[in-house]
Amino acid sequence: MRNIFTAVFFALLIGLVVPGASALAEGKQDFTLINQTGYRIDKVFVSPTASNDWEEDVLGKDVLDDGESVDITFHRNTPGCKWDLKVVYADDGSSAVWTGFDICSIAKIHIHYNKSTDTTSATTE
Repeated sequence: MRNIFTAVFFALLIGLVVPGASALAEGKQDFTLINQTGYRIDKVFVSPTASNDWEEDVLGKDVLDDGESVDITFHRNTPGCKWDLKVVYADDGSSAVWTGFDICSIAKIHIHYNKSTDTTSATTE
């Protein structure tokens, strides 16, 4: 989580030093991912729906513990609103995938796991 906090700190610092700079750097696709699964997430991937490959793991060396959130940001010139999301759980390497999120109109994605049905779901705000 240190890398995430460092990135947020520098983004805030730039915003304080150069007014409006952080707003110029934000992409319309930015959203917050909230882990409400009860499990640690090891990897998070986002990729344009039209792509056949996953992008880089947005967590890098960090993990997303249950109850934590991560801000996923895009460069302001990133094209497209339809994106896919994949999370990989730390405990057993299993994954969950969602396709076609319109992230231009989403501020938050909450992911949940239902142990009795063995399903992972997502809700959006």
